[in-house]
Amino acid sequence: MNRKAEMSRKTTETDIKLSLELDGMGLSAVESGIGFLDHMLNLFAKHGLFNLTVEARGDLDVDAHHTVEDIGIVLGSAIRTALGDKKSIKRYGHSLVPMDETLAMVAIDLGGRPFLVFDAEFTQDRVGGMDTELVEEFFRAVAFNAGMNLHIRVFYGSNNHHIIEAIFKAFGRALDEASRLDDRVEGVMSTKGTLL
Repeated sequence: MNRKAEMSRKTTETDIKLSLELDGMGLSAVESGIGFLDHMLNLFAKHGLFNLTVEARGDLDVDAHHTVEDIGIVLGSAIRTALGDKKSIKRYGHSLVPMDETLAMVAIDLGGRPFLVFDAEFTQDRVGGMDTELVEEFFRAVAFNAGMNLHIRVFYGSNNHHIIEAIFKAFGRALDEASRLDDRVEGVMSTKGTLL
């Protein structure tokens, strides 16, 4: 099964090309113009064992909002496309990831009903060149474009870099589990016989 997607999005604010391979080896090449986001997406790919490429140009002279959100939109769309008919996927995944003083949890349902619960607080407005408030915006865009129920909770932590890094690692690991194929699953993982 070839679970890959190549997506693009071009607006007056951003120009994004992205490829995603769910059954990859954790290889990535990300150039968004926002070094901190590049680092987080590389971590997501590595810990989820996805192959990911991102080429993005955005109106960073304004701020990072449009670029971060639109990459989330394109990544979410790529996840949805790469999953195809969702036959034999496990559907649910979760991960707890410690990062020094931080502990983060991500739980995912790929059943097609988009929702985001984001329970994390930051003590700084920015990390690197990225506003910390954009972390939630990124994951909202991913969840709603992937058709994913996504719950993110940070139990504790004080270093904002560690908090965000733990979230992205946990997201990769949880998505890897939820998207994994299981030959015991006939059709889709639902008593209804269908996933949205």
